[in-house]
Parts: sequence; structure tokens; C-alpha cells
Amino acid sequence: MKFIGKWLPLLSFRGSSDYWRRRYRYGGDSGTGSAGESADYKAKVLNRFVVEHEVSSLIEFGCGDGRQLALARYPSYLGIDISPDAVALCREKFATDPGKAFMLADDYRGQTADAALSLDVIFHLVEDGVYRAYMDRLFAAADKYVVIYSTVDEAGGRTLRHVRHRKVADDVAFWFPAFERMSSFEATLAPPDPSWNEGARFLLYARK
Repeated sequence: MKFIGKWLPLLSFRGSSDYWRRRYRYGGDSGTGSAGESADYKAKVLNRFVVEHEVSSLIEFGCGDGRQLALARYPSYLGIDISPDAVALCREKFATDPGKAFMLADDYRGQTADAALSLDVIFHLVEDGVYRAYMDRLFAAADKYVVIYSTVDEAGGRTLRHVRHRKVADDVAFWFPAFERMSSFEATLAPPDPSWNEGARFLLYARK
């Protein structure tokens, strides 16, 4: 089912939103970035960031199937996704955890948190308008910090119909001058091989 969920929507690709709705509907998951070594590394970075910066609330745009979230230690969390199936899955998976809530992107009404998260989402936003609207929403939701995990230039790694690599750091610097990049924190947490996971990495920002 996972194989069908990943590849069947690509055969009749109709855009990033449609792809991910159908991927979860057909039994697909959030992908390799939400499991194994990649998930463990991201959890280490995020959990440390939450503690060191005394983050009390987080909002994530693109919570997916919740596998990455299962490794997180967040005081208060709101996960948002475009897929009804992903949201339903997360609500069931974390039903006994009162610190976690989930909603559809269509139901989002401007909620904010100390930190806004985007993990392995941006390089799946292949349309320029969708990408810009997503970034606007992400940064508007951050009271203090924005945490992004993505490829960071147009070279990126493999490119499929549902993948498009962008110069994310350049776009953030131009579009969101109210935020500054936390480069010192990034440098201490870089993975041993910077080329691993097809060039994806953390970009962390603080509101000035």
C-alpha cells in the first residue's frame, strides 16, 4: 500500500496539494525523511532547540503521518495538514496526549505559537503561488522562531514531479526582513556529512 500511495498519485500528477491528499488516501506515508536516521537527527535538533530557547508552544505546517512527531518532546503542539487522512491518523495516534492537537489547513484561522515548523515540506511545493502562500503563513504564525528543514538551493537532490528545490534562504531574507537567521545554532548541529539526505538541512530564524 505504501508503494501504491507514493507512486500512483504521480502517474496523474495534478499539483502538490492533490498529490499529498491522494498519497495519504491511498495508504502512503510521509516518506523516508520522517523515519530512521533522518528522523532521529531532526528530533535531536528540535528537542534541543525547544529546551535551550524555552519554547512553550509549536505549530507545524505539514504534520504528515506523525512519525517524526512521535520522537518530539514539545510542551504544546498544533499540527496542520492539507490531508484529512493524515490529520485523522495523527488524532488517533496521539489521542491520549492532551498536549497535541491537529487540524486541516482549510480550518486554520491564524493561530500562532512560539515556534513555527516546516519539516520536509517546502521542496514539495512545486507551484510558485503555493510556495509563497505557505511561506507567508509559516512566518506569520511564528511569535518568536521559525524552524525549516529543507533543501536550500535549486540544485538540491533528485527531482520528481512532486519535488522542486528552491533558494529558500535567499527568499526568506528578501520576503521576511523581520526575522534574522540563527546561524550559530545551526553550525553546532550540522550532520557529520553535509551532503547526506540529498542536501536538506536546517534553517533557523528568530524574530528581531
